[in-house]
Amino acid sequence: MKWNLEKLYPTVKAWDMDYEKLQKLIDKMGEFQGKLGEFESFLAYYNLQKELAVLGIKVYQYAALLSHLNKKNTDNAARVQKMAYLLSKLSQVTAFESPELLSIGKETIDGFIERDETLKEYSFPLRKLFRNQEHVLDKKSESLLANYSQLSGQGNEVYSALTVADKVDKEITLSDGKKVVITSGNYRSYLADLESPEDRKLVFETIFSQYKDHKNAYAQIYNTILQRDIAIMKSRNYKSSLESYLFTNNIPLDVYHNLVEVAKNNTAPIKRYYKLRKDYLGLEKHHTYDRFISLAESSTKFTYDEGKELFFNSIEHMSKDFQDKAHSALEEGYVDVYEQEGKETGAYSWGALNEHPFILLNFDDTLNSVFTLAHEAGHSMHNLYSAETQPIATQDYTIFVAEIASTFNEHNLLDYFIKNSNATKEDKITLLQQSIDDILGTFYRQTLFAAYELKAHEIAEQGEPITYKTLSQIMVDLYKEFYDIDITEENGKEFVWAYIPHLFYTPFYVYQYSTSFAASLKLYELVKDNPENINKHISLLKSGGNDFPVNQVKKAGIDLTTKEPFMAVVNRLNELINELEVALKE
Repeated sequence: MKWNLEKLYPTVKAWDMDYEKLQKLIDKMGEFQGKLGEFESFLAYYNLQKELAVLGIKVYQYAALLSHLNKKNTDNAARVQKMAYLLSKLSQVTAFESPELLSIGKETIDGFIERDETLKEYSFPLRKLFRNQEHVLDKKSESLLANYSQLSGQGNEVYSALTVADKVDKEITLSDGKKVVITSGNYRSYLADLESPEDRKLVFETIFSQYKDHKNAYAQIYNTILQRDIAIMKSRNYKSSLESYLFTNNIPLDVYHNLVEVAKNNTAPIKRYYKLRKDYLGLEKHHTYDRFISLAESSTKFTYDEGKELFFNSIEHMSKDFQDKAHSALEEGYVDVYEQEGKETGAYSWGALNEHPFILLNFDDTLNSVFTLAHEAGHSMHNLYSAETQPIATQDYTIFVAEIASTFNEHNLLDYFIKNSNATKEDKITLLQQSIDDILGTFYRQTLFAAYELKAHEIAEQGEPITYKTLSQIMVDLYKEFYDIDITEENGKEFVWAYIPHLFYTPFYVYQYSTSFAASLKLYELVKDNPENINKHISLLKSGGNDFPVNQVKKAGIDLTTKEPFMAVVNRLNELINELEVALKE
């Protein structure tokens, strides 16, 4: 139940050798400056680029995975820093590429592609380049921006250092006298299981004290992220930070705005659900941290092996190929299962080019962990399908499409639970709560965070000061609007913006959880109505990054430029709450 990183490199020495090789390849890339207008040089450059991409991602992945197993290990951290230096150098060395290709012109480049079959895989990436032409600068300006690439990522590194590497888990004493250490990996289990409201409050405040105690530092770090985004927006002539993040993948701004609008205009089901919970649980007030409390007693605890088996059983009615990919995704040696000191929090799947993906979990035997397992397996299955069918140039896919693969598995697993578990009343309530909470967490909560970062960027773009008070007030207003909850009454909750790593690491990322959730729900409904439609889903996974993501989804039968997929989630939520009301009265 541990990663076997020897599958990437047998020893650190072997990694060192590839690191040296990578350095030489990067130096060689710079030798092509001014020569891309010649066909032979163009061909040689892209062959070299392919070799560098495969090697570079593998070398970086190994360093990062080692570091994520123990972020307190300074040797591991040093390798990541070395890779950051190399990637910065690569950016500087190849800064000439886009301006030079644009100056050569689309007609000439298209002619080069037609002359050699091995270049055809670059047709779509180069098409994207010429579409982005208005935002590509001259060679000197691109080189200047590249020189700052490593510095512009320091906000991420400082956030990680403060949140993970320098974090000290705190011990608390519960009302029964038991002493426990509260970690990022176990606190949700305590919030779900502890009966005492005071104990739950103590656990919650212990986790959020990290962010409250360092509120000024987190605000300055986030302001660094905002100012970096604004600098890029202005330098590359975008109208807004939002546009700068959506333009490259040709995602209409309406997709983002429609999502936020539908969520904000349809919060009635959330408020109905929380009132239902408050009344049924007999709570004086329903706090945000009370959302983990089960409405029914259930023995739904699972070992990792049981969780895997449950997931595998849920897809038995689907194609053999789909099942085989699921088993491969969770193959021994590619999943690091349990929490340990210094290990990266959360969960992810990461696949290098032409390499089997690795999954990081912090499995805690809860039903939520089983769903996380299915979620991350979906990402790995996506990697496996893409690597199987796509060339290097289009093997990597966008985050926008990635979350469809993962949440599709979750929809299916929920349906399997509800229909095939021979559930008692208590189990049925538990399952309905799980499905409702899944929608609230993946669709509404992520849209709330999307609305937050949109507002934060807009304030920064207007030149307004960014302080912890500014950032917290945005959250206070949004939680009131979405949930009708005043989070200033919960000690530390107003700093939830500092708790969400995606806001720091990958701005304008989280909205894709919501859009993908809506798309995958519609896609899953198509498969549920007709199992043969699993081929539509598999075709989407096989397409990798060979088209703009909204187009890829549309080919699978879902149009995200309309509000209809988002409203489907709202309708599903209302139906589930109706079922829950009936179950609670039985």
